[in-house]
Amino acid sequence: MKEIIVATKNKGKVKEFDAILGELGYKVTSLFDYPSLPEVDETGTTFAENAKLKAETIANALQKPVIADDSGLIVDALDGKPGIYSARYAGEEKNDAENIKKVLAEMKGIPQSERTARFHCTIALAYPDGRTECFEGNCEGKITEEPVGDYGFGYDPIMYIVEKQKTMAQLTSEEKNAISHRAKALQQLKEKWKEIS
Repeated sequence: MKEIIVATKNKGKVKEFDAILGELGYKVTSLFDYPSLPEVDETGTTFAENAKLKAETIANALQKPVIADDSGLIVDALDGKPGIYSARYAGEEKNDAENIKKVLAEMKGIPQSERTARFHCTIALAYPDGRTECFEGNCEGKITEEPVGDYGFGYDPIMYIVEKQKTMAQLTSEEKNAISHRAKALQQLKEKWKEIS
């Protein structure tokens, strides 16, 4: 079984990548399997820059193909915030509950019609020879007024998916993996897989 390394220490992301890439016959490993590797600072100004930075740094260090993603929540009423700062929006601790609290506080009083938002994901696939390909996906929704649901991670409890009539955190992992921003970006990667691998 071929190995693909996902450059993350986010257990929720590892689980999602494993569910989607496992179908292709890949054994998914992550930075949890390579504890000696240094943390890659996300110094980019876009999702794509951060994804490429992580994938290329780790691919270079391990001399193996590496996938990295940078993803986040884009809220229209907040001028695109939290955006690339989604994971650390309320501070450096990467605290999901605090991040959600901050977004909901900033959205207080904003009417339903103006609560549009999307999850965005850019996936970078980097090879040790220097080749890198990027793939993008979006999942549209609206920001709720309070968290709902127990599944998922990150901002899932406040992201309401209109066609499902549920928040992301109310969807099963199978339902989420069928419509998520990460699944859409991975679908693009799967379609191009043969020509780039």
